Amino acid sequence: MTLRKKKPSVVYWLPNANAEEYNLYLNITNQCSNNCYYCFRRYKNGVDGFNLKLHREPSPKEVIQQLQKILNRKNWNEIVFCGFGEPLERLNCILEATPWIRKHFANAIRIDTNGQGYLLNPGREVIKELTEAGVDKISVSLNAHNEETYIHVCKPNFKNTFENVLKFIEDAGKEFNTEVTTVTIPEVDIPKVREMARKMGVTFRIREYIPCFW
Repeated sequence: MTLRKKKPSVVYWLPNANAEEYNLYLNITNQCSNNCYYCFRRYKNGVDGFNLKLHREPSPKEVIQQLQKILNRKNWNEIVFCGFGEPLERLNCILEATPWIRKHFANAIRIDTNGQGYLLNPGREVIKELTEAGVDKISVSLNAHNEETYIHVCKPNFKNTFENVLKFIEDAGKEFNTEVTTVTIPEVDIPKVREMARKMGVTFRIREYIPCFW
């Protein structure tokens, strides 16, 4: 069966870096405030046999119901809010689902984000709300070393996005185990991003770019 014909997955799993453990992922939205040219959701319907093109967004109750079917199958390394969209587009869904996850899952709960949580949720104390819900880790995709590159690569919907993302990273670093990641694309000065992460007191990780033209 092709991915296009498969039922879209809210919950899916992938091996982590050492390929010996698996992370459990939550695909809660296909909305994103960036339109990055390299993003493989522009060219593919999913990953590793999972169709991630949602027909509609799941409610928090539906996310929990899907987790209940899967949670005890393995000793998952982490549960990660990450799919074919930006999780913080649905902050309320995360806040409703995370306390249940925290109650039934002992390992880390992570959010993979573009770092635009403040722009997507104006007037809200996003970091504080995520902390109180039980999130442990934040991973921010920062695929640029300056604003000009960010606009060129990520094509954000908002103005002053790069500066706002840096503020989000700094604030997250005070409350969470926080990392900055960068894809190996030619436009990005990786040593500069690494240094930015060091100055903000967060860790840095390189993600290999996977070409989608075949």
